[in-house]
Formats: sequence, C-alpha cells, structure tokens
Amino acid sequence: MRLRPNQNKQMPKLTNNSSKLKTLPFSPGVYFHKSKTGEIIYVGKAAVLKNRVKQYFQNTRDMDVKTRALVAEIDDTDWVETESEIDALFLEAEMVKRYMPRYNILLRDDKSLIFVRIDIKSEWPYVSFTRNPADDGAEYFGPYFNAFAVKKALRYLRRIFPYYTIKSGSNPEKDRLDLDAHLGLSPVGVTSDEYKAILRKLISYIKGNRKTLITDLKNDMKKAAGQHNFETAAIIRNKLNNLYELQQRIMFGDKEFLDISKDVALRDLTDLLGLSKIPARIEGYDISHMSGTNVVASMVVFKNGVSDRGQYRKFKMRTEKNDDFYNMNEVITRRLSRKNLKNWGKPDLVLIDGGKGQLDAAVKARDDCGQANIPFIGLAKKEEQIVIAYPKKHTIKQKQKLKELGGYATNSDGFTLINLPRSTHIIKLLQRIRDESHRFAVSYHTVLKRAKQTASSLEDIPGIGPKTRSKLIRKFGSIRGLKAVSESEIAAIIGPAKTMLVLTYIKAL
Repeated sequence: MRLRPNQNKQMPKLTNNSSKLKTLPFSPGVYFHKSKTGEIIYVGKAAVLKNRVKQYFQNTRDMDVKTRALVAEIDDTDWVETESEIDALFLEAEMVKRYMPRYNILLRDDKSLIFVRIDIKSEWPYVSFTRNPADDGAEYFGPYFNAFAVKKALRYLRRIFPYYTIKSGSNPEKDRLDLDAHLGLSPVGVTSDEYKAILRKLISYIKGNRKTLITDLKNDMKKAAGQHNFETAAIIRNKLNNLYELQQRIMFGDKEFLDISKDVALRDLTDLLGLSKIPARIEGYDISHMSGTNVVASMVVFKNGVSDRGQYRKFKMRTEKNDDFYNMNEVITRRLSRKNLKNWGKPDLVLIDGGKGQLDAAVKARDDCGQANIPFIGLAKKEEQIVIAYPKKHTIKQKQKLKELGGYATNSDGFTLINLPRSTHIIKLLQRIRDESHRFAVSYHTVLKRAKQTASSLEDIPGIGPKTRSKLIRKFGSIRGLKAVSESEIAAIIGPAKTMLVLTYIKAL
C-alpha cells in the first residue's frame, strides 16, 4: 500500500477542478477527508479512488442534506492505495477505529455494524458473524460497516483458508464429508492444531498482514518443493494464485450511507447538560447479580457516539452484597483509582444505569476520588428520565434546548429529572449505552454463574481435584457435556482411573 501525502497544503478548498483531484489514481483504496484544522472527519473505501472521491465535489444539488453537511467541512483529502478491494475493506475498518472520524462514528447507524467471530480456543473453531459480541472467550474482528461486503470477502477467503461455519460439524473426525468439504471450503484430513494454523493465517489476513502472509506462503512452497513434496507445494501455489485473484474481485459498491443522528445527539446532549465540550468518551455502568451472588459490574465505552468494545472492562465485586448502591460505589471507586485513570484516561461523561439511588452512590464515590469535575448522569428505566444529581442553576441556553426538544424538568430530593420525548436523538443514544452496559454485565454474570454451577457439581466427585476439574470444564463445559461423550474421550483428557470415578458419579445422578 502506498500513502499519497497532502500535495498542496495551501489549497483553501477542494473543488472538482482542484489540481490534487487530478492526481487521484484509478486503483482501489481508502481516502481520508480532512477539515481546515487537519482533523480527519471521514474515512471511506473505494473500488476506484478517482471516481469515488470526485463524486464529493460535483454538483451538490443531487446530494442529500447529510452528505452536504460532510462536504461543507472538507478542506483536504489524502488517500492510501491498496492492491485489492478486499484490502481496502479491511483497511477502512482499521482506520475508522484508529482515527474515530466524526462522519463515520457519529453518522452511521449502529445496526449496520458487524463483527467476525472466531472461537479459536475451542478444539474445532468455526467462523461466524454477529452484531453483538459476547464475553465468551472468542476473538472478534471489526466492526465493519458493510455486512454484505464482509460476508462476500470471507466467502472468497474461505477458498484459500478453509474453515468451518456454525452449521458445520464440530467433530470432523466423526462427521461425514459434507458438500463444503468436497468443494474445498472445509478442511479435510487435518488435525486440530493444523486447522488452527489455517485459521491463524485467515486472521492474519483480516488484520491486514497480506504481504507478510504471501511471503510466508512463498517460503513454505519453496521448502515443500525442496523436500520433493510437490503435492503440498502445488496446494500452496494454488492458495497464492487465489490470493492474487482477490485483487480482481469486486467486494463493495461506491454507494455509502451517512446518518447524522448521532452527531445531533452529542451536540444536543452537550447543550442540554451545559458541558464544556462534546463528550467524546462516554462510559456506561451497570450491576448484575442474583440475590447477591456472582456480583459483577460492567463498564462500556462509547467514543464519538459508537461503542468501542476494545475499551470495555468488567469488574467482579470484592465483597458480594445484595446492595446495588454499595456495588455501584465500589465499581466507580475502582474505576477512578489513580492507576486506572492513568491507564484508561478520564471519561467526558458517565452514564449510570438506574435512578436517584444508583446515581447518588456513584457521585459520592466520584467525589471521594477527587474527580468532581467529571459529569455523571443516570437513566431511570421506567420513564427513561435523565437524572442529574445536585445540578447547578440551568443556564438560558440549557432551558432553550430543553424547550426546543419538547421536554420538561422537575426537581426531586436534590435531583433534577429531565423528561424528553423518546423519539429524541439524546434518548436513543443514552438507551443504546444503557442497554449495552446491561448486556455486557449480564453476559459476564452468566459466565460466572455457569462456571460456578459446573465447578460445584464436579467438586462432589470423590478423588477429583481442582486441576482435573478445570480440565473437564475446559473440554466438556458441564455435567451434561460429560454425559454426551464416550468413556474414551474422557479418558483421553484425565486418564482411565479418574474416568471411572467420573462415570460412577454421573451414573448415580
């Protein structure tokens, strides 16, 4: 890939006749629109850079209001040429995560985001797609904005790096060969370790290491040929040819969608709360437990209005109590510790899942940590009220914004409760953050609960210690999983003597 630097720093405004646009290549790639300050405000991919970028500077009468809002801010454009459209697809996702451009992150619909899921830790992993990553130990790649293009790209890559899908058999040694196997889309005659090596090459490609991967394959082909293993060398040669062929594949079209609802939400939220700046980093918190057991908390992070799952954190409470106020106080205290502030930075706004009680507990922890300048709000579920603790007197601008949004405010026990129509962009944004923090907390609680239930069941087996119990949980997951497999499969993990102890216990249940 080649980076074309800004060729004319003095250019006041790009137009369709600008000299810089004339240097755009006809190759696929990723382009970066910049504002007057040099901020990257939009990252896009293109099958043909010259055609796609020039579209922004043609007659704006044919553009919708959303696209015109973007074009009005563009002052400069840079680009990166790629060798294929599929490379541009993956590079765009990486650049959006790196730079967080406003007109990607603020302007896109969350429903369009998709992740590639690979459970590489299991014995026979499979590749699938999801819009809601779970805390299940699998690896997730994304988010990608074009689900159709990503699925299409993975279909082509499957011919080079065969993998199982969620519908494929999870025990290839016993399953019959299906159509995918006959077509070369699923691995045949390989061990689990060999299959995982194939998947790691696929992951390497997704991460953008195409050139390194091709170099490694060339070396493997030469090594196989040097050892007179010509069949293996031919297989590797075919993989290389397929990789080169990807350069000709059409992965996506030129049409792209913009949605400025999140931009509106963040600007309205800033005005409504009287914040000093737009909250680029919003953190959401929730507590999950069952009658005070397996008490956990979640911290989700939304950067520029979109979730950044790489920044999520989960907490297991040090003292388990059936007291959400106590638990919320603990998690905020831990979050705002000197160590975590240094490692994770400061949030611009914190959203607590709950009403006055939960917010009060969080605010007290914040103040005790000496971080009273960080704004905290709550979102009460029943009426979807925005809860503000001990607010300052509202400014005229805040009152005007509240009226403009069709809402009203009431005071209660030192709190201000803001009621807005549920159709407003602010409520939709806060609901997304609140619901995501709830999902993440519940998923972690469920993992701990299941692990504890399985562990406690296996603890009752005489002669089975912690290490053996851990092996059984890791391999079979539960008592039900143990019942579903043969004696030889269990013995392969823990040996025949301990297997008899386990089977004797299971049969007695």
